[in-house]
Amino acid sequence: MNLSLAGKVALVTGAGQGIGKAVALELARQGADVAVADINDQTSGAVAAEIHGLGRKAAAIAGDISQAEGAESAVDGAVKDLGRLDILVNNAGITRDGLLLRMSEADWDRVLAINLRGTFLCSKAAAKVMTKQRWGRIISVASVIGIRGNAGQANYAASKAGVIGLTKSLARELAGRNVTANAVAPGFIQTAMTDVLPDKVKEQILTQIPLGRMGGPEDVAAAIAFLASEAAGYITGQVLAIDGGMAM
Repeated sequence: MNLSLAGKVALVTGAGQGIGKAVALELARQGADVAVADINDQTSGAVAAEIHGLGRKAAAIAGDISQAEGAESAVDGAVKDLGRLDILVNNAGITRDGLLLRMSEADWDRVLAINLRGTFLCSKAAAKVMTKQRWGRIISVASVIGIRGNAGQANYAASKAGVIGLTKSLARELAGRNVTANAVAPGFIQTAMTDVLPDKVKEQILTQIPLGRMGGPEDVAAAIAFLASEAAGYITGQVLAIDGGMAM
């Protein structure tokens, strides 16, 4: 089974920390050169430096992928700095939690703009490159919340459910050009987002996970590296839950 990404170039959005950082580093370990996109140029630069330390080429790209200009600049920057683009990982995402009756339109709009609109814009820009070269991998980070919903996260759940529907549609549209589109749906992963949860909430979460623990960013990164590889060439339109069995 060929999991090597040697000779491939990846663009990872929201790669300055958390899952995105773990994905960028894992793709580099598997041999890919990586464009690190993040709205924070300091964190993207730091991750790019780590990738250089692994012996791979890297480019740090700052911008807002919820805007067409930012998404197109990220794709164009990857191609310009690293020579091509083979793999897109749509990871950039935010939360603005609140019960529906208290949720502001601004919080609804911002979450949908980053999580769903950004995925659409980056995928559209990347697909133009990938369809011409007749090879590509588009992997989007959804969430089990987009599958099962969650009180207080209507905006987040809607955005991630949208990512799943978008992924399946992309898979159908792009398959003829040998471009696959898949999504991963992480459950509760230990990141800055979950670190701020009260201990009682964390304990209650663990009761919902058959494996009895939260996942790590490396668990998500490993699955994405597989989906980016030649070994996953006959897999498209799928949603892989990485959740310790929570949503099965």
